[in-house]
Amino acid sequence: MKKAVLAVVTGAAVVAAALVPSGPAVQAATVAGAPSAHSTPRGFGSALSSVEQPSWQTNASVNSVAVAGELVFAGGLFTRVRPPGKARGVSDVARKYFVVLNRTTGVPTRFAPQVNGPVWSVATSPDGRWVVIGGDFTVVDGVPRSRVAMFNVATGKLVSGWDPVVNFRVAALKITDKTVYLGGSFGQVDKMDRSRLAAVTLSTGTLLPWSPDANDDVHAIEVSTDGDRVFVGGGFTRIDGRNDHALAMLNATTGAVLPMPAIAAIPPRSEDCDSQVKDLEVQGNKVFAANAGSGLGCYDGVLAADATTGKLIWQSNCLGATEAIKAIGNWLYKGSHAHDCSSDGGFPDKTGMHHLLVYSTITGKLGPWFPNTDAGGETLVGPLAFASGGNDLWAGGDFTEVNGVPQEGLTRFTSAPGGAAPARPAAPKVASARANKVTISFPTVLDRDNLTLTYLLYRGSTRIGSWSRTSNSWTKPTVTTVTDARLTSGQGLSYHLEVSDGRNVRTSPTAKVKVR
Repeated sequence: MKKAVLAVVTGAAVVAAALVPSGPAVQAATVAGAPSAHSTPRGFGSALSSVEQPSWQTNASVNSVAVAGELVFAGGLFTRVRPPGKARGVSDVARKYFVVLNRTTGVPTRFAPQVNGPVWSVATSPDGRWVVIGGDFTVVDGVPRSRVAMFNVATGKLVSGWDPVVNFRVAALKITDKTVYLGGSFGQVDKMDRSRLAAVTLSTGTLLPWSPDANDDVHAIEVSTDGDRVFVGGGFTRIDGRNDHALAMLNATTGAVLPMPAIAAIPPRSEDCDSQVKDLEVQGNKVFAANAGSGLGCYDGVLAADATTGKLIWQSNCLGATEAIKAIGNWLYKGSHAHDCSSDGGFPDKTGMHHLLVYSTITGKLGPWFPNTDAGGETLVGPLAFASGGNDLWAGGDFTEVNGVPQEGLTRFTSAPGGAAPARPAAPKVASARANKVTISFPTVLDRDNLTLTYLLYRGSTRIGSWSRTSNSWTKPTVTTVTDARLTSGQGLSYHLEVSDGRNVRTSPTAKVKVR
């Protein structure tokens, strides 16, 4: 006889539904106009798995990361690197302030320049032939280099003759086909006045007339896809004679300030709030800005603007300083110490620090990616810098753990299929209070890189139902109650649950019941 199965959803309302509608497991985090599901289930809902992949680590903070082909370049405050899983001082090798790793294996290469001071910025040329570092150093490979230096990626050699002389820290770099843009704390380049922003030629390092003076530090530089506009972020309140705070869009040739209405989304500097742009990202005709605010409740969020008109597209108002962002596909990955995203319909305060998050680049809504780091060092932030080769994310910072496992300064995530498995479900609750019927209840479980999972309920080996349910770590589990009817009185039955993210399956213990 065919059995009848009825199901109802009880318990707390699913807050995540406001962020991401329910759907198949691999479509978790899909919202209207947002990324569609991958054609082959990978086990995770965004572009990347939340499972960290092996990489060598550092003994202090990584401030900047860049990728060119199969090489990863990381600069920072560290002086030694070591294999994954090793404690400080075990199997480590010297790499002072700058290390080059194989992008596939995470192992250091023989490309090992000698740098005599901290590196704060790293950038690669669009063709991958050149890498430029900026920072506090004055000597590279025994040769004078004042806070900026260029290397040939193929040979690992310092480029002779390319030698701009910068009088103070270079904290931001961006390279185009012909130009290297510099930002930081400096006041002169090649003995010419350049207040915190400058540009030199890629071919020779010759100083260019471009000089949009900023009155405070510049932390980030990006260039529009067509190369016509330069975006700069930092702590300034005045740039090129205009009162623009933290963010500006400039003419790439003249340095003149261009209208950017999205700047109004960043609060003006006051005694109680100073929100500075720490990172910028350009993708297509969008520019994203990441802010870190000093002061209680000061703006720490991320905004997206049209890269031509400068108009605001969306804005996230999570609290907890944002230091790094990177767009991969239709996802914007964020490194921060976010602790309150309730204003965005996300997790409330006092739910812990969420150092790694992802947003839809289209809607700005939180997506399904929740790996985590701790925070250490001087900044106590965690992730400080991101880079990607398109199918991976390299994260540098002052953390010492990733997903609860010791890993200092540097880690990576990839699109390799698998992802984090769902938590193992408990045995379903079963009862037979009415004749010929059994009631089965089960709550949702969590998955670190999916919001929506598929729940399969079995009576013995027979599947009697399938449901798609969405859950978050900051909301109460949703409980599904099922009635299995038309059963035989006195019959002994067993039930179990399987939870799937499209690739990984977790099975609950069996629950037994005697039919009334």
